[in-house]
Amino acid sequence: MDWFAETLRHYPEIAIFLSLGIGYWVGGKSFKGFALGSVTATLLAAVLIGQLGITVSPQVKSVFFLMFLFAVGYGVGPQFVRGIAKDGLPQALFAAVECVLCLISAWVAAKIAGYDIGSAAGLYAGSQTISASMGLATDAINRLNLPPDQVKTMLDAMPTAYAVTYIFGTIGSAILLAQIGPWLLRIDLVAVCKEYEATHGGNTSEGQQWHQFELRAFQVPQDSPVVGKTIAQAESLEPNGYRLFVERIRRNGKIEEAKLDLVLQPGDIVAVGGQRNQLIGALGHRGTEVDDPELLAVAAEVTGVDVFVSRKEVDGKTLAELASQPAARGIYVRAIRRGPTETPIPVLANTTLQRGDTITLVGRTQDINFAATTLGSIDRPTNVADVAFIGFAITLGALLGAIVFNIVGIPLTLSTAGGALVAGIIAGWFRAIHPTFGRIPEPTVWFMNSVGLNVFIAVIGLTAGPGFVSGLRHLGISLFLWGIFATSLPLILSMFIAKYIFRFHPAILLGACAGARTTTAALGMICDAADSQVPGLGYTVTYAVGNTLLTIWGMFLVMLLK
Repeated sequence: MDWFAETLRHYPEIAIFLSLGIGYWVGGKSFKGFALGSVTATLLAAVLIGQLGITVSPQVKSVFFLMFLFAVGYGVGPQFVRGIAKDGLPQALFAAVECVLCLISAWVAAKIAGYDIGSAAGLYAGSQTISASMGLATDAINRLNLPPDQVKTMLDAMPTAYAVTYIFGTIGSAILLAQIGPWLLRIDLVAVCKEYEATHGGNTSEGQQWHQFELRAFQVPQDSPVVGKTIAQAESLEPNGYRLFVERIRRNGKIEEAKLDLVLQPGDIVAVGGQRNQLIGALGHRGTEVDDPELLAVAAEVTGVDVFVSRKEVDGKTLAELASQPAARGIYVRAIRRGPTETPIPVLANTTLQRGDTITLVGRTQDINFAATTLGSIDRPTNVADVAFIGFAITLGALLGAIVFNIVGIPLTLSTAGGALVAGIIAGWFRAIHPTFGRIPEPTVWFMNSVGLNVFIAVIGLTAGPGFVSGLRHLGISLFLWGIFATSLPLILSMFIAKYIFRFHPAILLGACAGARTTTAALGMICDAADSQVPGLGYTVTYAVGNTLLTIWGMFLVMLLK
């Protein structure tokens, strides 16, 4: 054991990886639906290992934190800019209001309880479950020009307060929003979500849940209403908004591709593509289905192809509007994902597409390729990241953040961490409108985001380890109670503000509250309670704004308490 402890002291990088291993393993375990999560588990593992007196270079923490913040900004960039500049403005303003409430509640708790700056920063980070704020708070504390021993005491207190308040910050916010919130606001989640879906096209074929795309062959009978009509006219005959398309035709034994001006004749065998239930409902009782493998040998993408939406022309257009365009012929929407958390967006006729969305299409390969050029570009799976873009963007952002402005004798700066965050936001937004460069595959973004943050947390835990137990013994129960206060107050107030001031639709109201607090666990519980993905429509813009402001508030809180 002495050899093991001495080895970790001599090679602190081993201690970091050990903390990560334990943190991800323990954090991934759940008990009755509750899991610590990798961040909290890594912190506790590092604190435990840190009892051995391990010293880690602070540069390690800084490098990984810059990488993490850039990834955060890159992920939220499109929604953040859209929320500030366009139709997401009400949600962006609401997110800013909720974030201010989060800051004020933590500040009030710290002032009344008499906590030092480090404990206050940890209380804020844990109660609002915004681990990244500890990085900016650390930078701000280091710039206070205090004696080194006082700075160390504050920095050691921060992870203690974070660990104590984080658990209720996660569980409590989910319970408040998903279970208590609907009762407080007198909202029937299931009913309002169904009403929202019906109002926004959920009762049309375009808004129905996706069914397996199929291609089936039918022979045109002598008395068919499509006889003598062009393919374009025949496709428009179906009632109930059915979207069925003639893809190929066999006439006199020869196969030819369907053309919209081709006139159908009795005896033609047509290959009709569409959703399974619609094919059966519209054509199952007419004509004769034919087994014609050669005719049906059409290259089709039935599992779905991801398309990255980047064209300005489709930004803000509804699916119903896009369905009438030529590029939509023969394709179907299987799923829409939005934002850094890839929030599922309900597929409704009035669902709007936004630049930065990923939309999954099914249909013939050639139709999907044509549609992709109208929407943006096909999001081909790749494991190659534009590292040059990442390196230059972080460098530029950090350089700008390092500039100090003296205003009325007060030094103001974003810090290198804040600069990296801003650079990520700009880079992510620019990538959404110009997807030809700056590509960072989703697994790479996840690595930068998750591992970058957890290495930063591990270094904090290893450094603070020796003073953690005494700090916990000193602050303990009162800190936990103040954490409940700081978690609950802004959420309760923001729910009423969203309903009575911003007047959000009840179906998206709670999703907006969860997004502004960046609590994905709460969104999951809300969607489960609603039996719908509609609450996710309120999550993405508010998440982008909330994730940015709540992170920056770590620095602001230190400035308020100094």
